[in-house]
Amino acid sequence: MAKITGKYEVLYIIDPAQGEEGIQALVEKFKAIVEDHGTLTSIDEWGKRRLAYPINDLTEGYYVLMTCETNPAFPAELDRVFKITEGVLRSLITAVEA
Repeated sequence: MAKITGKYEVLYIIDPAQGEEGIQALVEKFKAIVEDHGTLTSIDEWGKRRLAYPINDLTEGYYVLMTCETNPAFPAELDRVFKITEGVLRSLITAVEA
């Protein structure tokens, strides 16, 4: 039986108070998680940007966009990890049509 995979875009915002080392540690952590469950197509660090609205009294965040190919059950697990990881302000996982 063929392995079923889907393409996803993952955007997450990290609290800039984590510092450069803390931000890079989180980026590497999520990169490793995705690579363990699928193929990481690209990772684009947008850097520190102004938020559209304040989140927890913060007006800036460090944006990271990843594109990956993985099984359809994995995004729910990745979303759970984002929610329990301290330092992640927001995350969005979107399925991309081929």
